[in-house]
Amino acid sequence: MREAKDRLDAEEQQLKEEQAEKIRQREQEEEEMGRKKRGRKPTPPEEVELPEDTKANTTDPASQTLKTSTGWKQGYNGQAMVDCDTQVIVAQDITTDANDVQQLKPMLENCEEVNGKRPAKALADAGYWSKANAQLADEQTELFIATTKDWKRRKELREADPPRGRIPKWYGLKERMERKLRTKRGRGIYRKRSQSVEAVFGQHVTRGCDRFLLRGET
Repeated sequence: MREAKDRLDAEEQQLKEEQAEKIRQREQEEEEMGRKKRGRKPTPPEEVELPEDTKANTTDPASQTLKTSTGWKQGYNGQAMVDCDTQVIVAQDITTDANDVQQLKPMLENCEEVNGKRPAKALADAGYWSKANAQLADEQTELFIATTKDWKRRKELREADPPRGRIPKWYGLKERMERKLRTKRGRGIYRKRSQSVEAVFGQHVTRGCDRFLLRGET
């Protein structure tokens, strides 16, 4: 209970500090303009409070409330890297980040630490797409990251033929990735993602291995 209360107090203090910084920035802008800005005067930091419906989990304070496909759940975001040929998990981790975009680099590093090398090819769904992640590709690892949700991508592939010719010079990282996934080679490689890691996650759920028996991340 004390740990949960301390956590809520820390969150409220952070809100107060952020509000104080907003007021400082507003005052600086007003000083530079030589006049008061329009609009309602900001709430003083000491009056800022957490919303009344803010909650803290006393059973496992390290967990977070995460939005899932079946609604909001208290827990963690599980990560797994799976060998496409054997469905063997070669790297795994958990995080309280609600999305996956920041997890690609740690998982590649985790894979290298556990197995002594990174994969020759790494496939990831659109939740991992970002320009920063696309730049993680190197001579050792080629990346195939979807830039749109799988159902949208399947629809695009049905309607578009594989690209031909040279890559336009104006293409950025996203356009190059989309083009690679539309090629015959890219389609064949990315298709393995749903046959490997999705099957592993499905087995976890059906066997009741989608929840922890102990508290905390470690």
